[in-house]
Amino acid sequence: MIKDTLIYLSDDDQDDRELFTEALSQAHSNFKLVTTCNGYELLQELQGNDLPDVIFLDINMPVKNGIETLKELRRQPRTANLPIVMYSTSNDTQLIHTTKLLGANLYFIKPVEFNYLKDKLAEILTVIVSGKTPVGFLFN
Repeated sequence: MIKDTLIYLSDDDQDDRELFTEALSQAHSNFKLVTTCNGYELLQELQGNDLPDVIFLDINMPVKNGIETLKELRRQPRTANLPIVMYSTSNDTQLIHTTKLLGANLYFIKPVEFNYLKDKLAEILTVIVSGKTPVGFLFN
């Protein structure tokens, strides 16, 4: 039996979580998705549970934002090497550069078009699951 791809999504916007979930269900057949509303909840969820194959991490969240969460994930030996995709509406080049320096594996700007999101999630997961190094850092 093929193991499900375990995916974590941390995003405070319920509509974005629902859109991501729907696109993911059409893009990738074998997955388990765990969602949280902020970085604090994500870090709590990771304690004592199986590590995910990939984390999608929004930047602008309350309680603990994506940058703070990324830093903490990279500091902890258990999560230091997890694939992390920053998933944000921001296309600010300085912010993108900062997340790369902090150890994010990819930066994916949230698209507004559903089919584009579905197609890009399929591409990202193929890269992550295969273990191949993506070409470039900004995934758009």
